[in-house]
Amino acid sequence: MSRPYYIFSNGRVKRDENTILIENDKGEKKAIPVEDTECIHIFGEVDLNTKFFNFISQHKIPVHIYNYYGFYSGSFLPREQNLSGLVVVKQAEHYLNSEQRLGLAKSFVEGAMFHMIRNLREHSGTEKSIEFIEKEMTNIQECKDISTLMGCEGRAKDEYYQAFNIFLNEPFSIEKREKHPPTNPLNALISFSNSLIYTTVLNEIYHTQLNSTISYLHQPSERRHSLSLDLSEIFKPLIGDTIIFKLINNRVLSTEDFDNSLNYCYLKEEGRKKFIKAFDEKMSTTIKHRKLKRNVSYKSIIRYECYKLIKHLLDEEKYSPFKAWW
Repeated sequence: MSRPYYIFSNGRVKRDENTILIENDKGEKKAIPVEDTECIHIFGEVDLNTKFFNFISQHKIPVHIYNYYGFYSGSFLPREQNLSGLVVVKQAEHYLNSEQRLGLAKSFVEGAMFHMIRNLREHSGTEKSIEFIEKEMTNIQECKDISTLMGCEGRAKDEYYQAFNIFLNEPFSIEKREKHPPTNPLNALISFSNSLIYTTVLNEIYHTQLNSTISYLHQPSERRHSLSLDLSEIFKPLIGDTIIFKLINNRVLSTEDFDNSLNYCYLKEEGRKKFIKAFDEKMSTTIKHRKLKRNVSYKSIIRYECYKLIKHLLDEEKYSPFKAWW
């Protein structure tokens, strides 16, 4: 079974016969079998050439690039093989129809809030925050446009993040969500987690007939895969945030894993490795799916969510967001 690979060292990545060869700046080499590679995440400063890109394109392997501070920069996606003209047309129709677009956008926000509430219920002292988010969740159906809907989501998120201060071990705390740039360890950790969720969802979209640039909650943009932002909303609290809680409260991560010597804060390489290890373990964890009647991994759940969206677009089955039942 293929899996993601993460490159932290500086050096070069190239094709070597039928393998991907990683050579660091110390001359050490490691070969990755191409058939074992689902995608590649590059955190180090590496040289890549067209021979390498042609090779991975043949094998449909996406490459995700992160900057020096571990924040997502962009992706190389091989030419899409699964695109369906009909699905793309239906995606565009649902975007252009304000009622259909708003309906899908509400579903994504509903799924996100459901998992926020689910997370907070695991911790005592969060009752007021739960009540606040539940109220915003009921307000979703009254929203008449995307802007008002995003206002509901924004208020719910603000309350949700403030509740972290109740149950996370000190000194991890958050006054407000800061992204560009994050200024403390918890904000940096949330940003790093969200980047991994985004690229994971993008991988799954890539392997379906969906076009990743046509979205509903977030405004489509020439410079980003906005459908991945939409679907990520459902999974950020379910997957990313639960990993954050575990790593902090089990003291796997400490402030020593962060660098805030500049005007912003970021995870050091060792901290990234700790998070990625927990992330990969989570993504491969399986759950007995109520509808499919078999064990599926978290990664498979994301792919299935894409298929649910396709069925909705083709008028085969109304879309409803994934909601964890366990």
